[in-house]
Amino acid sequence: MARYAVVYWSGTGNTQSMADCVAEGIISAGKDADVFAAADFASSQAEKYEGFAFGCPSMGAETLEESEFAPMYESVKPLLKGKCVVLFGSYGWGDGEWMRTWEADCRESGCVMADAPVIANGAPDASASEQCRALGAALANS
Repeated sequence: MARYAVVYWSGTGNTQSMADCVAEGIISAGKDADVFAAADFASSQAEKYEGFAFGCPSMGAETLEESEFAPMYESVKPLLKGKCVVLFGSYGWGDGEWMRTWEADCRESGCVMADAPVIANGAPDASASEQCRALGAALANS
């Protein structure tokens, strides 16, 4: 059975909640999902997965978290060419620039974006949670 990795970083639990919903969407589509905190995922694991869901909140001046998530993502990025990927994350300020920048980087790196990213302002509400489940299902069905 196809297996997907959901890899996230969360400081407040908001992006972790989103990751759980993305995994639920993958599983509801009949596929397997493994959920990892960014610190627990290494590039050597990437070959096991058909696709990836990456989640990171907006940090600082709308950037990815720099101590754990960004290094993990940069180490995995060369292995993502041709792989299906979806992105998600939460924010508390700004307009989503970090996600637009991140999505463009994924596309430039050769990722196949299975669906548009999902962002939530603060904790994901019922609508954002459902969007995350749909995101997971889109990844699993891509």
